[in-house]
Amino acid sequence: MSVLVLSDHDVRRLLDMESCVEAMEEVLASLARGELFQPLRSVARPPGAAGLLGLMPAHRGGESPAYALKEIVVTPDNPTRGLDAHQGAVLLHDGETGQLVAVLNASPVTEIRTAAVSAVATRALARADARRVAILGAGVQARAHAHAMRAVLDDPEIRIWARNLDAAEQLAIEVEAVVSPSPDAALFGAEVVCTTTSAREPVVEHRWLASGAHVNAVGSSIPKARELETETVAASSLFVDRRESTLNESGDYLMAQAEGAIGADHIKAELGEVLVGTHPGREHEDELTLFKSLGIAVEDLAAAELVVRRAREQGVGSEVEF
Repeated sequence: MSVLVLSDHDVRRLLDMESCVEAMEEVLASLARGELFQPLRSVARPPGAAGLLGLMPAHRGGESPAYALKEIVVTPDNPTRGLDAHQGAVLLHDGETGQLVAVLNASPVTEIRTAAVSAVATRALARADARRVAILGAGVQARAHAHAMRAVLDDPEIRIWARNLDAAEQLAIEVEAVVSPSPDAALFGAEVVCTTTSAREPVVEHRWLASGAHVNAVGSSIPKARELETETVAASSLFVDRRESTLNESGDYLMAQAEGAIGADHIKAELGEVLVGTHPGREHEDELTLFKSLGIAVEDLAAAELVVRRAREQGVGSEVEF
């Protein structure tokens, strides 16, 4: 048997943002309908190590069953080396035989599908007239979110703030955005906010947010880090990618809960439930909606299948005997 190996370059060539947004919407709706299986990810944190290893499995049954596993090493210091903090592979298996079908570089899969899910959330939850976007951060996800917001909003005005002003200015030039001198300046009047930082303490205060804003909180994915203060989380209508993940992994949620500001019933719905119509989503114009993104394995499954299908059609990648 042979295995299709797809490099970083291959994945970026095949996985455009617009198609990924549609694939993420479809897979999250399928998850809400109970058509996919996804356990909580497992994380190994070796003593003294700078990073962690995460394992994210998913399965789809039905007429074309498939297994996927993303193994990802998260190394927070990698941006200082000019590398993505997320390094690893997505393994795609045939769901009937179990044979390994393809191995994909996980960095671009994670980068593009994460921002695409925020685009799905923005389209589903933000006000219809939203066009001013604030992006906090200037790394991989900030760049991807600029492209994602342009995929679902009509000619948005994008502002970027980051602690590293040089990085913010460089990214702003690249994605045709403007730099803001402070997070509150970036957030002033913004109808959509994307937090994509590596902060462990809040970078957003509730008083900075415009009435009716929608927030995509992306940067924090561990229990001991958060980008949003408790007041912001408590004041919001909270939507998540997966309840189980939020209750176990989200520092934004868990710290607000530990402070007694919210309970488990604070989660309005999973995003997929909004997509299939079992929850209405935004219910009034001045509502503060919050999508807490943690990144889930079914998203990797859907992105990998899209990439592999296109690779087969276009003859991209390397076939390796296995």
